[in-house]
Amino acid sequence: MAKALVTREAVFEAADVLAAAGDDPSILAVQGRIGGGSYSTVKRFLDTWMDRIANYFRHHQSSGFVEGLNNKLKVLKRRCYGMYNLRHLFQRITLDLEGYRRFRPAPAPTY
Repeated sequence: MAKALVTREAVFEAADVLAAAGDDPSILAVQGRIGGGSYSTVKRFLDTWMDRIANYFRHHQSSGFVEGLNNKLKVLKRRCYGMYNLRHLFQRITLDLEGYRRFRPAPAPTY
């Protein structure tokens, strides 16, 4: 029977589990967690995993804004189920995303 190939997702998942448990996600530990795999393949995937983590600290970028926007749009889509007019859907999106900034009354001048 042919041995299954090690996938990038399996290495990433094993490394995440080891890191969450407080263990060092070394090549041998990841190999033990996924039940095998060649040293060079696991090392290549583990280097990619480490680069992704280090990228956050180098550039201080996260996907938080995009994830929040996607969540807001999914909730809005569920709330607007049954709307047949696409224009009304986009009006609802505009109101939910920019409504307070666009439609609040102008502040009174302070003298």
